[in-house]
Amino acid sequence: MKNILKGWSTFEITWLVVFASIILYTGIAFNDTWIGMTASLTGVICVVLVSQGKISNYFFGVINTALYAYISFKTGLFGESMLNAFFYLPIQFIGFYLWSKNMNKDKLGVSTVWVKKLDKMGWLYVVLTVVAVGISYGFFLDAIGSKQAGLDGFAVVLSITAQLLMLKRYAEQWLLWIVVNVLTIALWLNVFMHDGNSVTILVMWIAYLFNSVYGLIKWNKLAKKQEREINESVYNQSNVLKG
Repeated sequence: MKNILKGWSTFEITWLVVFASIILYTGIAFNDTWIGMTASLTGVICVVLVSQGKISNYFFGVINTALYAYISFKTGLFGESMLNAFFYLPIQFIGFYLWSKNMNKDKLGVSTVWVKKLDKMGWLYVVLTVVAVGISYGFFLDAIGSKQAGLDGFAVVLSITAQLLMLKRYAEQWLLWIVVNVLTIALWLNVFMHDGNSVTILVMWIAYLFNSVYGLIKWNKLAKKQEREINESVYNQSNVLKG
């Protein structure tokens, strides 16, 4: 727990407390289930830790993805359910392993993951994959009777792509998460407007959207900071060799 809280800024603590309070209030006010509130709270904690580049995000990710898969299935969003049950849940363990091999401790002793950046060819590959697979998966979901199949399909494919970029530690993952969050907010808003349920899940995704913008800014800063530290290290080593 001490390691989880290490390096938090006042903004990050305030952000988390505000959204956690909103989730609890709306959950109680709209008589949401404890499963929905737990999924939402662990999800918000998870994404805040991801934005900080902390490996502890995967602990909360396991709880969130398992509960969210169940909620999505009960709601009829089969794409979201399959995504979380068969992809997000097992990938939490893979992510923990991959990140553990690529952690960096700064001068203050705060451990964060090493951040990378996509090149132009990487972006081209991402865009073509999302478009082709998104259309195909949308047709598949429609065939099995999923609600909002087109929107659900693209949200799922974008989510998988963003998650893979996250595993590989690319800062551009956050641009995809922003799109994913907007699409998924639309999904759960439709659910809420239809039956009044899952309000805390809707709030969770709104929190995700805010966090994605913050994560994009934070990871770009991390990338520059780590590049600067590498350059300083190389410079110092060069001076030692010259000496």
